[in-house]
Amino acid sequence: MLDSLGIQWPKLIAQFVDFAIVLFVLWKFAYKPVFNMLEARREKIAEGVANADKIKSELARTEAARQKILADAGDLANKIIADARAAAARVGEVETQKAVTAAEQILIKAREAAAQERAATLAALKREVGRLVVQTSMAVTGKILSPVDQNRLAEETQRQIV
Repeated sequence: MLDSLGIQWPKLIAQFVDFAIVLFVLWKFAYKPVFNMLEARREKIAEGVANADKIKSELARTEAARQKILADAGDLANKIIADARAAAARVGEVETQKAVTAAEQILIKAREAAAQERAATLAALKREVGRLVVQTSMAVTGKILSPVDQNRLAEETQRQIV
């Protein structure tokens, strides 16, 4: 029946054997190395993807740590600035108190100096008025007063002025 189709058993078996040999040679020297190479590439790609994921997660952790450090540094800087402002305010307050105290001392000294100057001027004025009274009295009376009379007249004038 296969003869009627033109199939001859010995040639068919020979072709199967030839096909099996070619298939074995191709499998051994062509397909197996190609499959091994493809498997190695697949493993490298999987390893690369795993490394990329690991690097991505590490980068995310590093970025989070960097943001935290920046936030902490900002908080620390704000605290230092606040402390510096508070210290400056305290120093300013102390300096203001010192200036107020110094100004009060200057006012007290100025008042004391003015009082001393007033007292000295008043004493000089009293002496001058006494001298003028004696001189006027001498001119009006036409006589020369003795030093005792001059002192008595100057003292009476001074008592009346005060």
